[in-house]
Amino acid sequence: MTKTGHSATYEEVQKLHPLYFNIVRRRFWWFAISLLIIIPGIISLFLQGLNLGIDYTGGTMLDITFNKAVTQSAISDTMKSVGLEGPVQLSNGETTALIRTEALEEDKRSELLNALETKVGAFDKASIKEDKVGPAMGQELTRNAIYALIIAMGMMILYITIRFQFVFAISAILALLHDVFVVVGVFSLFRWEIDATFVAAILTIVGYSINDTVIIFDRIRENEPKMRRGDSYEDMVDKSVWQTMRRSVNTVITVLISLFAVFILGGESTRMFSLAMLIGVFCGAYSSIFIASQILVEIKRHMKKKPRSGGKVAQATTK
Repeated sequence: MTKTGHSATYEEVQKLHPLYFNIVRRRFWWFAISLLIIIPGIISLFLQGLNLGIDYTGGTMLDITFNKAVTQSAISDTMKSVGLEGPVQLSNGETTALIRTEALEEDKRSELLNALETKVGAFDKASIKEDKVGPAMGQELTRNAIYALIIAMGMMILYITIRFQFVFAISAILALLHDVFVVVGVFSLFRWEIDATFVAAILTIVGYSINDTVIIFDRIRENEPKMRRGDSYEDMVDKSVWQTMRRSVNTVITVLISLFAVFILGGESTRMFSLAMLIGVFCGAYSSIFIASQILVEIKRHMKKKPRSGGKVAQATTK
């Protein structure tokens, strides 16, 4: 009977996976693939920055109650017909629309309202609520999110160091930064708009990615003491990754299906959030399997090669 538990040999684990290939020994391929995505994103960030929404640049919020139920697509298409863009949220049985767009002058505001009345439906102009949104709120949200990210990463380093080792913590944090750079870089490259929900997506991605990485690290920690004389650390890590592969793949597929449904059916107000999550969750699963453990192997390899102070130096000093 073939062993399927933690004590299974490397050869037995290979036979259990028909699509098996050595992930760890191809680690420089995965590093190269990540760099091919991250470097253009960083260049784009320096050259053209991010396409910031009104949460960061300021703008106008219009709260309009129509006489009948309306659709987000009808309002968005009408806005585009007058040269405007922005998220639309519906409530109260699809009769109340919260529209956020760039700062509107009086003539542009009138043009938009007339177009909405003609193409979408009638509404009471006297009941319209209008607010001017400044960039301060978005900037404060981003600042608080950065603080939260730094504190979270600090706590993660502490937790992983206590539970595993410090090198595991460094590998996990580098993999998390990889995920953040990929998502931010892709949004910069394609000029997709960034609003307040993007910050929430980044924080959620970090939580998802670290969870999957810790599962793999836990298996590495369990397998490492069972290594026999002559066993390769690389093969042990590869075995650990494949032992958790089914869980990692099943988890990411179920999450991606849910996010894809939100992206398709959720409407304009959740589209950028779900898009960031789709990219981030896929990237988080990729980094957990192909990046975090491989960084760990590289750090361990360099630590093993590093000469210990004392030996030859001390002998040279004595002579």
